[in-house]
Amino acid sequence: MPASLKVSNSSKFQVSEFILLGFPGIHSWQHWLSVPLALLYLSAIGANILILITIFQDPSLKQPMYLFLGILSIVDMGLATTIMPKILAIFWFNAKVISILECFAQIYAINCFIGMESGIFLCMAFDRYVAICHPLRYASIVSNSFILKATLFMVLRNGLLVIPMPVLAAQRNYCSRNEIEHCLCSNLGVTSLACDDRRANSICQLVLAWVGMGSDLGLIMLSYALILRSVLRLNSPEAVSKALSTCSSHLILILFFYTAVVVLSITHLSETKVALIPVLLNVLHNIIPPSLNPMVYALRTKELREAFWRLFCLGLKKK
Repeated sequence: MPASLKVSNSSKFQVSEFILLGFPGIHSWQHWLSVPLALLYLSAIGANILILITIFQDPSLKQPMYLFLGILSIVDMGLATTIMPKILAIFWFNAKVISILECFAQIYAINCFIGMESGIFLCMAFDRYVAICHPLRYASIVSNSFILKATLFMVLRNGLLVIPMPVLAAQRNYCSRNEIEHCLCSNLGVTSLACDDRRANSICQLVLAWVGMGSDLGLIMLSYALILRSVLRLNSPEAVSKALSTCSSHLILILFFYTAVVVLSITHLSETKVALIPVLLNVLHNIIPPSLNPMVYALRTKELREAFWRLFCLGLKKK
């Protein structure tokens, strides 16, 4: 009898830990994927740390737009670190076993960070909306107090909303299988192994997605629609081109973020056989935004590029 299966008082097997098998169908050579994934992780951590250092060191960047970007960097690093060390341990050290408590904690952390990232996207969209559509009122609306309150609200909202996911998952009866065809613990992926009814988990996932990220996406799209309407009314082709270029790059990342969430939810809820593409998409969804956000939100911003250069020159002078 495997060590991960224990006999309960009711003479049924009770799972005490799970085994993460990795990517389905490619177990024999999946370790080669560790190289690009590790590079993505290192770039995400390095780029976001650089953004935080630059914002902290440069007084000219103590503005709401850059403070929100700094908060996004912290959330990105948290999201990537929630999954990547374990994934790399699976590929490099064959550390496939994860305790049931660690698995539920990972479910909570992943969904919490994803919800916070969605909330920060909304805050940044609102910041741009006020700056472009109501520039005279910007300083009074988007103040340091607003940033603090918005950040605390997003942390508390997602921290509390996500609690039912691991709680409901922990109430399921895992009596036989404990092998997960995945690199991480996803809510519906784990509960699919349960021997009893998991409809409550599916309903919870759907409701929380609509209440949290669904409302965020709707408000984000509304903000950018109002921004585009305001910009298109301008008589300056240069201003229109700049705004459209900035908004389009932001929207591409945002649409990837939410499209991946929708695809993964539909895949899990349909209860189809686990396939490689959804599992790979789930992993990439947690590592690509943290690695691309710095480039899209930071490197395309002139003030931040200049601050990077000043920080770099200062480092050379000290040497």
